[in-house]
Amino acid sequence: MRPILTLRQYSNDLIVHSHDHAQLVFGLSGALDFEVDGRGSQVVQQSFVVVPSGFHHACGSANGSRCLVLDVPSDQWVSESLGEHADASRRLLDTAGRLPLDAGQSQLVSWLAGSQVDDPLIARQGAVLLLASLNNIKPDLIGGRRLPYAALNAHIDQYAAYPLQVADLARLAGLSSARLHARFVAECGQTPMDYIRSRRLHIAVNLLRESALPIGEIASRVGYGSQSAFAAAVLREFGSTPGELRRAS
Repeated sequence: MRPILTLRQYSNDLIVHSHDHAQLVFGLSGALDFEVDGRGSQVVQQSFVVVPSGFHHACGSANGSRCLVLDVPSDQWVSESLGEHADASRRLLDTAGRLPLDAGQSQLVSWLAGSQVDDPLIARQGAVLLLASLNNIKPDLIGGRRLPYAALNAHIDQYAAYPLQVADLARLAGLSSARLHARFVAECGQTPMDYIRSRRLHIAVNLLRESALPIGEIASRVGYGSQSAFAAAVLREFGSTPGELRRAS
């Protein structure tokens, strides 16, 4: 039987397929570019994407992404496991979309990601609890004009060593700082400063893996004045220290 909950690492290798069951993909770290039925979005921390049964979809992550994936066993499983929540869960699972998570839902996803999801009982009960918690969400259909991520990423990459402000990205996007903040939360489930921090740390990980630069030098190149602060940020984001990531490569 297919596992209900799994932790997955996504890379730049593009995955293109469809399957005969619904799927939910929850962002844990990094950014996963996702396309469902020809419409694109991005899955990051505090957000998830719905892939209805039979929908063609593609995904890949230029800088790596870690996600919790819920593969719904069947419609019968939904009926038997969700009870009075089943109809609302079906409506959620039938509409392709990228949705934000509130604080409680995000904590639940993080807890499940840190638990033994390979245990069938934990996976089943965790999936039921997670689906029930999502039933009040109103999906936003994937699509529409997105923020200019290529330009924003290029700016962050170029000035990663320097102080960066939300106003800098707002000017590139042609929006006010407040509007940019709202758009980031709606599209990515994170604030602009969280996005900047995550982007910097992914640059740092690439340098750790692909260069022999001292860790202190890498920390400086991505805007950290303290190697200890940099190490703590990397540990929070990736679950490993800079030294461990370098040795693993």
